[in-house]
Amino acid sequence: MKVPPVVLSLAGFDPSSGAGITADVKTAAAHGCYAVTCPTALTVQSSQGVFEVRPVDADFVLRAVGALAEDLEIAAVRVGMLGSAFVAATVARLLIKMELRKIVLDPVIRSSSGATLLDEPGLQVLRKELLPLADVVTPNLDEAAILADSGTPSILGAWEDLLPWLRTTAAKLHGLGSRAVVITGGQLAEANDYLSYMEQGTVREQILPGAHIESSSTHGTGCAFAMSLACQLALGEDLPQAVRAAKEYVRKAVESAYPMGRGIGPLNHMV
Repeated sequence: MKVPPVVLSLAGFDPSSGAGITADVKTAAAHGCYAVTCPTALTVQSSQGVFEVRPVDADFVLRAVGALAEDLEIAAVRVGMLGSAFVAATVARLLIKMELRKIVLDPVIRSSSGATLLDEPGLQVLRKELLPLADVVTPNLDEAAILADSGTPSILGAWEDLLPWLRTTAAKLHGLGSRAVVITGGQLAEANDYLSYMEQGTVREQILPGAHIESSSTHGTGCAFAMSLACQLALGEDLPQAVRAAKEYVRKAVESAYPMGRGIGPLNHMV
């Protein structure tokens, strides 16, 4: 029997399983990968929002990931919600010490319900220490604006009007050390994603076309995209193809989602 690639998820614990490490387990299984996880923060959360966040002790994260890395060959990593500067700095040290590769950084800063999920010192660690370590960073428009300090763009205009902002913002993130950037546009009328990556010293770009899907089951789309991307990289896909496959996975997961909860429900991760 072929052993599936192991993908490590460093993310928050969402008890509703729409996002975070419990959702990542489902996403990995859907891709034929094996997920191992370490919670970085605990939340009180449901489909109706995030009500409380408690970061995990940084030393616990250090020991938990160290035990996994000594026991298993980790093929790829998704870094999601970090919760605090202490955890963020610990994760940065771990990625270097364990020489982990194929790192997908999903910069979770706020929840879709508006809860703050990373403090300002943590944001600085994200910029200065984690961005240069990641093989690809996957912010949405708001997260990209915060990371690059480039001002929030209008999502109401035409895609062509947004493109200069995307290029400038991606260039700023490259300047902070990012080798590849995917700015996701799921909230746009034209739900295109923008990929910018370095190839032999040259910046390449690709626009991945999409269409906005009217759905009340969109909780955890960013987590699902980033984990799917990590799985695709673990399976040996190159970056552009991995991004396209992850986008297609999220589209199918939203379209096939079933009602769950009284708020914004989860995707159907098992597509």
